[in-house]
Amino acid sequence: MAEREWFDTDYYKVLGLSSSATPKEITRAYRKLAKELHPDTNPGSEEKFKEVSVAYDVLGDSDKRKEYDEVRRLGASGGFAGTAPGAGGFNFQGGDIGDLSDLFGGLFGGRRQRSQRGADLETSLHLSFRDAVMGVTTTVTLPSGEACHTCGGRGAAPGSGFATCERCQGRGVLNDDQGPFAMSSVCPVCQGRGGKIVTPCSTCHGTGREPSSRRVNVRVPAGVVDGQRIRLKGKGNPGSQGGQPGDLFVDVHVSSDARFERRGRNVTTSANVSFVQAMLGTTVEVATLDDPVTLKVPPGTQPGTTMRVRGRGVPTSPKQPAGDLLVTVNVSIPTKLTKEQKSLAEKLARSLNDEVTP
Repeated sequence: MAEREWFDTDYYKVLGLSSSATPKEITRAYRKLAKELHPDTNPGSEEKFKEVSVAYDVLGDSDKRKEYDEVRRLGASGGFAGTAPGAGGFNFQGGDIGDLSDLFGGLFGGRRQRSQRGADLETSLHLSFRDAVMGVTTTVTLPSGEACHTCGGRGAAPGSGFATCERCQGRGVLNDDQGPFAMSSVCPVCQGRGGKIVTPCSTCHGTGREPSSRRVNVRVPAGVVDGQRIRLKGKGNPGSQGGQPGDLFVDVHVSSDARFERRGRNVTTSANVSFVQAMLGTTVEVATLDDPVTLKVPPGTQPGTTMRVRGRGVPTSPKQPAGDLLVTVNVSIPTKLTKEQKSLAEKLARSLNDEVTP
C-alpha cells in the first residue's frame, strides 16, 4: 500500500481505537466490526467491510503497523510536507536530525543494509458456488524467483568474484556535505551495491534469480462471498537480510449456479410438482449442496410456496447455527388435455362449485 494512502487514512479511527491499542484490542475490534458489517448480515455494507479489512491487514501485522505508525509520525511532524522550493519534499525545520538520518539510511542504505520485509502479493481464486458456500482447501500457483542453481544466488559466474566500486570505494553511497546536513545519494556507478560482478552468471545474467513457480495452499472458510479478500500471513515474497516475508492476498470470485442462489446464510432452490400433486400432496427429492433430501409437500400447496429445510444452507461457526435451504414450490399446469382429462377436470370443477366458462 502506498505511503500516501497510509498518511491519508487513520486506520485506528476506522477500527474505533486509539493509537496505543494492544494487538488483542485490535483483533477484538476487527472481529466485532467484521461481524456487524459482513455483507451477508448487513447488505450494502461492502465498502465499509473492505475498509475495516484493509485497516486490520495493516494494524494486525506488527511489522506493517510499525511502518504505518512511522509514516504517520513523519507526516504529522512535517516529514512529508515540503515548505519551501527545493526542499525536496521534506521539512527540515523540525530539527530531528536523527530521524532524517534514519530515513536517508533506509533510502540510500549502501553498505549499511538493514533487514527488509518482503513484498505483499495478490492473486485471484475462482470458486464454484458449492465450494464458496461449503468451504474448501485448494492451491494457487504464484510466480517465484528462486536462487539460481548455477551461481547459488550470487549472480556471478562460478569461479569469478566482485570488484570493489572505485567511485564509492565499496560504500554504495556518495556523501554531499551541505552545511549542517550530510546528504547521501546512491552511487550511480554500482547502483548502491558497493561493487560490480566481474563475470555475470550465464544462467541468471547476474540477477541471482531464475524464474520458477510455487504452489500455496489456501484454506477458504465456508460462506465466502464474491469479491471477498483472504489474507495469508507470511505467504508473500521472502524478506531480505533476515526480514519477515510479505503477505499473500487472495481475491475470491464465486461462479453462479444453475440450481442454487445465496440469500445471506440461506441457500435457495426450487422443486417442481404437478397441479394434481399440489392438490393431493406428495413427496419430492430435492438436491442440496450435500446429499439430496426428501421433502414432503402437503395437500393444497399453493404455487410459489417456500418450504424450509433446516441446516442445509451456509455452514457457520459453532456459536452460530447453519443457514437453511429455502425451496420454492413450482406447480406445473398442463397446457393440453385429452377429452377424457377435460371431462374429469370439469367434473372436479363442478364438485368444487368452480364456475368454468368455456
